[in-house]
Amino acid sequence: MHDSFPQAMELSEKGYNAFALIYRPGADTACEDLARAIAFLHENAEELQIDMTDYSLWGGSAGARMAAWLGSYGTAAFGEDDYPAPASVIMQYTGLSEVTGNEPPTYACVGTNDGIASYRSVENYIRRIKNNGTDTEIEVFDGLQHGFGLGEGTVAEGWINNAVDFWERNMGQTE
Repeated sequence: MHDSFPQAMELSEKGYNAFALIYRPGADTACEDLARAIAFLHENAEELQIDMTDYSLWGGSAGARMAAWLGSYGTAAFGEDDYPAPASVIMQYTGLSEVTGNEPPTYACVGTNDGIASYRSVENYIRRIKNNGTDTEIEVFDGLQHGFGLGEGTVAEGWINNAVDFWERNMGQTE
């Protein structure tokens, strides 16, 4: 809650539609919930008065894993129709090792004192995506622990603006 709702509010204030998802526990069920949410938004975009072109997926910790997996594998892998991939994935403090070669442009941020997601693992993940020719960006914040949220009052303050800039830079890049 301390990540998703404040970030959704920040994005909303920047003029973007933003949604926070409360999902079931478990990697597969959480990804199914996110896939269903993406499908719902695509299927109801007109009624909701939203544009799903160049949407992005954001997440922190477990939510970042979900965003990355949906970005890499797509909605069909989790029981929904095949909807367009996001223009960008924005990840906070999560370590992943598997790189499929299908990752969308990916921005990540993490602190050097994160006891859950090693910043070195995050750097390696981002480097491997970049080596596949995909746009990436990473910010590593000295001294921060897991769960710094918007980073207000810390060395991470303003990271969300950098993430939005990254997303905007990658809009219109997908087929």
